[in-house]
Amino acid sequence: MTDADLVARRFEEQRPRLRAVAHRMLGSAAEADDAVQDTWLRLNRADIPGIDNLPGWLTTTVGRVCLDRLRSAGHRHEETVDAVGEEPSTVPEPEQEALLAERVGHALQVVLSTLGPTERLVFVLHDMFAVSFEEIAPVVDRSAPAVRQIAGRARRRVQGRSADPVTDPARQRRVVEAFLAASREGRFDDLVALLDPHVVLREDAAAVRMGGSAEVRGSSAVAGFFNGRAQAAVPAWVDGAAGAVVVLDGRIRLALSFAVTDRIIGIEVVADPDQLADLDLVVAG
Repeated sequence: MTDADLVARRFEEQRPRLRAVAHRMLGSAAEADDAVQDTWLRLNRADIPGIDNLPGWLTTTVGRVCLDRLRSAGHRHEETVDAVGEEPSTVPEPEQEALLAERVGHALQVVLSTLGPTERLVFVLHDMFAVSFEEIAPVVDRSAPAVRQIAGRARRRVQGRSADPVTDPARQRRVVEAFLAASREGRFDDLVALLDPHVVLREDAAAVRMGGSAEVRGSSAVAGFFNGRAQAAVPAWVDGAAGAVVVLDGRIRLALSFAVTDRIIGIEVVADPDQLADLDLVVAG
């Protein structure tokens, strides 16, 4: 197999995810296909050996393509019509069908169409596809803290208007509480069941110094990391999202935010005091 064949194969493995991101952003199956094709063309022009994380590069690139399309004067806002009934321009593979059926809800798509392009990109990439704020920041030309604030604002707007179960705060909180309970009680299998197979756990440098890991991927690995832990964690709202905080000696030492779709797809842990001070933290009653 040639290098070109290997790159094409890896791209095809990511195509369902890329199409799901683009469909969330653009609301149109046909435009999503076009955005994915543009991403493929950009990959062919890129310095591929210099790309350390190809899935991450592809996800942020398709996000940038979609952002450019949303910002263009010629973009036609046909999201609500297409979300209901347009057939894809090509017949998707079964894996694509399952992913789109899981991710794309009409009620949520209508709400997403009310967000500005940058808010929509940040919400979709972070809350629905677990892309880190640091990875999103260069796409929108903002700092990571600014992106976090944009995400919080977009999340509050979406949750205030959407009836889609994917963004239902009460449901997200139940999932997080079930995860914390399984973690405390050491129920490994239950932890795995609550996690997306491709879940990503990210911790900041301060949390790593406290014994954490900068990044852990996969449901088994993340479940193993949390198994038997979270003894001091209590449910909380973190920038409007279901999460948890660890309180020691009367002070919040850690904040955990969760990205929840059907299962937990992303967990971010913040321990840096300055970052904690910037978060909107509300301990759940």
